[in-house]
Amino acid sequence: MTTPELPALPPGFVFGAATAAYQIEGAADVGGRGPSIWDTYCRTPGRVARGESGDVACDHYHRYPEDVALLRELGVDAYRFSIAWPRVVPTGKGAVNPEGLAFYDRLVDAVREAGIEPVATLYHWDLPQALEDEGGWRVRATAERFAEYARVVADRLGDRVQRWITLNEPHCSAFVGHAVGRHAPGTREGTPALAAAHHLLLAHGLAARELRASAARHGRAAEVGITLNPDRFIPATDSPEDAEAVDRAETLHNRVWLDPLLRGHYPRNETATWGSMADGSYRSPEDAATIAQPLDFVGLNYYRPVRVRHAPLPDAATRTAVDIGVEQVPVEGVRHTTMGWPVVPESFTDLLLDLHRRYPELPPVYITENGSAEPDVPAADGRVHDEDRVAYLRDHLSALADAVAAGVDVRGYFVWSLLDNFEWAYGYDRRFGIVSVDYETLARTPKDSYHWYRQVVRAHRERRTG
Repeated sequence: MTTPELPALPPGFVFGAATAAYQIEGAADVGGRGPSIWDTYCRTPGRVARGESGDVACDHYHRYPEDVALLRELGVDAYRFSIAWPRVVPTGKGAVNPEGLAFYDRLVDAVREAGIEPVATLYHWDLPQALEDEGGWRVRATAERFAEYARVVADRLGDRVQRWITLNEPHCSAFVGHAVGRHAPGTREGTPALAAAHHLLLAHGLAARELRASAARHGRAAEVGITLNPDRFIPATDSPEDAEAVDRAETLHNRVWLDPLLRGHYPRNETATWGSMADGSYRSPEDAATIAQPLDFVGLNYYRPVRVRHAPLPDAATRTAVDIGVEQVPVEGVRHTTMGWPVVPESFTDLLLDLHRRYPELPPVYITENGSAEPDVPAADGRVHDEDRVAYLRDHLSALADAVAAGVDVRGYFVWSLLDNFEWAYGYDRRFGIVSVDYETLARTPKDSYHWYRQVVRAHRERRTG
């Protein structure tokens, strides 16, 4: 394979790879782990393709040394992983599971011994089922329990983990889970989904305080951020109605997170977006200051642009928090991944520039996920020659470099994902990994994209040290 042309990125730029606990760990009933909402969701008929689950996944719980060896050979600077709340605190509150903490001790030690920085995400959607039974993210108490869990993890791992992500994509937790119903807990709600969004933000703020307090108690350093998945919206037409639809969509997907985090208040048009659903009954006056804790960085996950147009609202009796008069329409004339997502790299640049313009207070950015799901059919030589994924990664890194050149402060890039894994409601039918996983044998085989990304990382390292 020829050496890839390297986009112009700053000397200190961090290259990494990312995974998530429920998608790779397996060992669902091993080592004292409690059930999560995703265990429950997967066992509900019709929820997940072919009735699959993360019970085994990639068995990373037992095979992590092999996966860390893959990271070492890849040569990345950092590894973003998530910690399973029900593995550490099985019921979400009270007794801590020593076996769960011990697993993350071993993982963090192995990553550091490989010369790689561990970047820990505290929540990647696997809420303990016991807390869901008590109201889940709809209730304030769950945010308080999350802060307690953050304190436990920080006290144990904070001597080796300095960069923390509180939440991954709270939009998916609140709205895809509580309004669309395509993710756990699989409900279709209005005001309760908005309450979940608020309590997730509150959980972030409370956990940020705990992470920094733990670092201060132990004389450690800590950088705290959150990972969001803002979308780049394209109006279907030039009509005023479609422009207004874009405005509402940006409120639902982007501003409802960024405005409270960076500006200390919710979007000014939230009533125009949600009507009486956004009644604020779930908020307390002091919450705004808690949510707007200073951020050391923001993680952004990006995959594709979204084209939308105005749509009529459903009947009030069936309306949920995602029913805001917006309809998604296809982006035509471009390649689509197996997720059905359009590949438009320049929209990545556009999104970053737009966020940079709209939010002058935006802290340094890390791209905490970017990648593509592809067919990945093994060739006769047993390897996966995933040219489309290589092209996707190459073009998006180039688009990222364009944004950096235009002044956006992006400090790093994490490819999604290190491994093929359990892809939520799609089960094992979608493959994002740069390493192929045979789900029968669990054998790992690096794809062409792995070797390409390794060359990118090495070339960047040589440039910054040369």
